[in-house]
Amino acid sequence: MEKNSNSENQFQELLNRSKKVANEWLNGRYDDKTKKQVAYLLEHDEKELVESFHGVLEFGTGGLRGIMGVGTNRMNKYTVGMTVQGLANYLKKVYGESDNISVAIGYDSRNNSKYFSQVAATIFSGNGIKVYIFDELRPLPEISFTLREKGCKSGIMITSSHNPKEYNGIKVFWEDGGQIIPPHDKNIITEVKSIQRIDEVKNIDKIITDTLQQNDPNVVEIGEELDALYLKKIKNLSINPEINRKQSDLKIVYTPIHGAGVRLVPQCLANYGFTNIFHVPEQDIPDGNFPTVRLPNPEETDALDKAIAKAKEVGAGLVMATDPDCDRLAVATKNLNGEFVVLTGNQNATILSYYLLSQWKAKGWLKGNEYIIKTIVTSELLNAIAERHNVECVDVLTGFKWIADIVERRQGKKTFISGGEESIGFIISDFVRDKDAVISSSMLAETAAWAAEQGKTLFELLVDIYQEYGYYKTHLMYIVKKGIEGAELIHNLMVNYREHPPTSINNVKVVKIKDYLRQKEIDVIANADNAMSDLPKSDVLQFYLEDGTKISVRPSGTEPKIKYYFEVKEKLENRDSFNKVDRLLADRIENIIRSMELQ
Repeated sequence: MEKNSNSENQFQELLNRSKKVANEWLNGRYDDKTKKQVAYLLEHDEKELVESFHGVLEFGTGGLRGIMGVGTNRMNKYTVGMTVQGLANYLKKVYGESDNISVAIGYDSRNNSKYFSQVAATIFSGNGIKVYIFDELRPLPEISFTLREKGCKSGIMITSSHNPKEYNGIKVFWEDGGQIIPPHDKNIITEVKSIQRIDEVKNIDKIITDTLQQNDPNVVEIGEELDALYLKKIKNLSINPEINRKQSDLKIVYTPIHGAGVRLVPQCLANYGFTNIFHVPEQDIPDGNFPTVRLPNPEETDALDKAIAKAKEVGAGLVMATDPDCDRLAVATKNLNGEFVVLTGNQNATILSYYLLSQWKAKGWLKGNEYIIKTIVTSELLNAIAERHNVECVDVLTGFKWIADIVERRQGKKTFISGGEESIGFIISDFVRDKDAVISSSMLAETAAWAAEQGKTLFELLVDIYQEYGYYKTHLMYIVKKGIEGAELIHNLMVNYREHPPTSINNVKVVKIKDYLRQKEIDVIANADNAMSDLPKSDVLQFYLEDGTKISVRPSGTEPKIKYYFEVKEKLENRDSFNKVDRLLADRIENIIRSMELQ
């Protein structure tokens, strides 16, 4: 009873606070449509009122993301406006009041994405900042490319990536083309938080009345001319165009899942020489409601169901799908049993890394100063492939912004080949500084053509890589813990792992622990600590076992969950033993999960 009473009291406090803020909106300088929605919540929906007004939608280290609707805790033109004003203020602090500050703006297919992009353009212009804005939806990586091409100081993409349809957001890029990192992320957060009233937003009258971007000399619309430059750069990445021509009839099914990939991925595949591309017509239609999928996230295997059905219908062996902002690529192909399987992000990165490095070596392009990048939770197989090719493999924290940071810091000193992460993100070359599914899809198709030229399917190529390097099997699981109590439970879990680390897992000795928060590496066998200062602090723990197993644990930075990444490995003698070894490794992962009491 006491617990229920406390919960009721807490809700009442939130409700009272929410009503106060909602009434300020009701009586403030907001448009009539917004006021009507606020009045409805006050009268009819206390729960939604609290959700919408109990706090402020926070600008995080990567940007803004939230459910669309009225209120301080929702994505709407006012919260977007205050965020953009904060960014504009920071740009002027960093670069002065000069008239050469410019930004690039793009948007995807989500509901209100185009509108929010126009709101942002209007506010930047009101601050004397020149704006290059795309005429229609575009892939996120093209914004990274464009701001570098145009010499912009910053750029934003209106998107919420793979979140459910109710969400939208803003991703912010800096002048190098990568998403913001320290100190800019924290400094922008400070500036955004300092905006307390909508009256502080430049051109707020135009925002209230929706008179946006009308004959504004500061706002320049861009489009096909940037597409042409971007696609030309991607075409030049092709390593074996003659093989693509020979395998031009390779059957490929592609779906943008109602997103921005529909504009450029098919065109890019055609530029690479592939002429037998099949579509899922209903998913080629940009639609922020994503009507044909449960979630617009290609990591969810059911998001590829329609594309796989199309592949079976037309006899295609390769399926590719991109998420709404087209920065991540999912791949499905037939396994050794002839059944379609969706590859993991680690498998995508393995295939692409192997193809790139083996072909760079074959062409004589490797000079000894090349490198690839992976995140710390991505498969160690990438490191093994790089090592055998005498190429450096750099580990970075989770998040593609850290890959972009390394590329920027090494520019002109070493040659960047590619970067990958386990969550189906990959990049090749340095003219884009974020994960790029337009590039990845084209190079993945080329890799499939190269495999076909050798009489192999893409999956057979993957198994052959396992034969050469060992079968590294990975698995991701997460535990959701919502609310304040959930956050505390996750915190306590991490504390317990640090204070009482396991000496063995699944009856196998722990030989090494990496603690990225305390920035130390513990050699358990030698009972010695070594400093780790090459990466920023992060709440991540990694346990390395005597048999080569790697287990990574980290709380999610964007969701109320704790994530566990498992990687186990075993020697693979031949293709015929693949299924047996796969089952062995799957059982090992299940036993590890059970021994850690995670189920």
